[in-house]
Amino acid sequence: MTKNDTLKIALVGNPNTGKTSLFNSLTGLRQQVGNYPGITVEKKQGSLHLENHQKVTVIDLPGTYSLNPSSIDESVTTEFLLNNEDKNFPQVAVVVAEAENLKRNLLLFTQIKDLGIPTILVINMADRMQLKGISINKENLEKQLDTTIILTSTRNNTGISELKNAIQNFEKLSEKPVFSSDISTYKNWLTSTYKIGLIDIEDKQKQIDVKKEQHQETIKRYQFINSVLKGNFEKDKTKAIDFDSRLDKILTHKFFGFVIFIVLLMLMFQAIFAWSGPFMDFIDESFASLSETIASILPEGKINELISQGIIPGIGGIVIFVPQIAMLFLFIAVLEESGYMSRVVFLMDKIMRKFGLNGKSIVPLISGNACAIPAVMATRNIEDWKERLITILVTPFSVCSARLPVYTILISLIVPEQKIFRFINSQALALLGMYVFGIVLALISSIILTKIIKATSKSYFVIEMPSYKMPLLRNVFYTVFEKTKSFVIDAGKIILAVSVVLWFLASHGGENFDNAEKIVSNQLENQKLNEADLNAKIASFQIENSYIGTMGKAIEPVIQPLGYDWKIGIAIITSFAAREVFVGTLATIYSVENAEDEGTIKSRMQTATFSNGEKVFTTATGISLLFFYAIAMQCGATVAIVKRETNSWKWALLQLFGLGIMAYLAALVAYQVLH
Repeated sequence: MTKNDTLKIALVGNPNTGKTSLFNSLTGLRQQVGNYPGITVEKKQGSLHLENHQKVTVIDLPGTYSLNPSSIDESVTTEFLLNNEDKNFPQVAVVVAEAENLKRNLLLFTQIKDLGIPTILVINMADRMQLKGISINKENLEKQLDTTIILTSTRNNTGISELKNAIQNFEKLSEKPVFSSDISTYKNWLTSTYKIGLIDIEDKQKQIDVKKEQHQETIKRYQFINSVLKGNFEKDKTKAIDFDSRLDKILTHKFFGFVIFIVLLMLMFQAIFAWSGPFMDFIDESFASLSETIASILPEGKINELISQGIIPGIGGIVIFVPQIAMLFLFIAVLEESGYMSRVVFLMDKIMRKFGLNGKSIVPLISGNACAIPAVMATRNIEDWKERLITILVTPFSVCSARLPVYTILISLIVPEQKIFRFINSQALALLGMYVFGIVLALISSIILTKIIKATSKSYFVIEMPSYKMPLLRNVFYTVFEKTKSFVIDAGKIILAVSVVLWFLASHGGENFDNAEKIVSNQLENQKLNEADLNAKIASFQIENSYIGTMGKAIEPVIQPLGYDWKIGIAIITSFAAREVFVGTLATIYSVENAEDEGTIKSRMQTATFSNGEKVFTTATGISLLFFYAIAMQCGATVAIVKRETNSWKWALLQLFGLGIMAYLAALVAYQVLH
């Protein structure tokens, strides 16, 4: 291999071994995130700089416990490591283990080593070995496993340079198997068996026989691992100075555990509203000022109007929520990085089972607070099909980050900002209420679906409790940066396209639109209006007679009972592309209608009125919209993922139209009762 060739490194390991931390330490911000071809599993890779300037690509494979996968996600790793004809097939495998669970981690290591791939064993979190009373004879272990072992701590940034050096000298690594007698025989057996346990085949006896073979092979490997570790690995609990178990007694307590969890949630929502407020105000005012500046600099005409009234307000309608989205991802990243999220899952398991949900359903429901798409994919770990289906159907009730812009702007319009008990923000409390509302809807729906869709078998809930640790700031930063960037780019592309289309539809129309000035002047010839008021009347007449106004007026009879005008109706339709487009759509429409108004999107929504002079965004209308968006799918990408994960349009369309009807009825009742 020359320095012009790219060295491929596969990063492999069990979940919770610190593999992601190591990936971040090696690649920093030089990362790319995508999906494996034809599958929705996330693919992460990055570039690594070595002293000899060798080009290196690090591929972070999905976490797996062995090459005998029990889920679709795990099968990606197995298939990748078996396909040596793939252009991305690695020249080196870096298997990440952690000292406390070294025996279990070595199962995967021996399987990969037996494929003939040059392998480096990284024992991560080495800084915690003394705390756990662990000692390792590294030199003897290297001889027994015929590999290079690197002790690392991503927290203290130790061992990283040694790992880079080992990668640089990869040609010295042994390709000999460590347990199997023959590489090709083992590889052929693995290739013929690994998928059988994952697919529904007619020959059930064959599936049972294969699983028995895999089980027997695993037992023999563990016998070998025990012999290797004997004398080379010691864990003396009397020397441990660890406090995890004592902390668990508090955080997983059947009463205090819930109190602590609710307090943390309240703190998160307080941060989303109170701490991000100044940043949001700055962004909102900056985009309003930018729109005004661009309008004054560029020559008058369609290009000026497109940029100042279409693109800038549309993009501004989503960028304003970046501080809140980043704050949400920050809290989730800290909870996961610290090890607390697993305790929350454990804490909620017993409660969820009473509602007919599998314990493993907790993971999708919690991760759904970030995005429903990976949450639906996370249901793959649920073995029973019907339990998995129920989880998929109720997961969209979780309050995803795309709903956050809708919720926050509506809450800020209808809930006065004040302090409760002198420190709790009333708007943060209202947002917490929407999260609770989503959870209640999911639980009620799961009970109903459990009665309708009968489960034929029972699956079991197993979760690994990782050690508590202080969140690594570098990992938290990378997570928040990548997730926020992804949100802005993905939403931004949609909003940019929608904004351009909306601007065109709102800036063009039929005969009445073209003759708006003449028609309005004739209608108001007996009224004395100053130029500003006359221009406002003309702009209002134009927007109502534009193409988008005509479309909005057509659907107004359907949405009027909900308290919505045609502008809200258009925003609801366009937000099917993505929920957050709701705000961007209104920003574009109001900007076109009030081209000379320097106000922000929030102020324009506050002053919006019906033709009879009544305010549009009243408490009744706001709550009606909150109910609508809490229930309706309003996300084309989620519909597509549900179709892919269930392999049927039946469940995807049933979910789409079922939740749509429920959302309409809930919004109707809310408005009619409160109006």
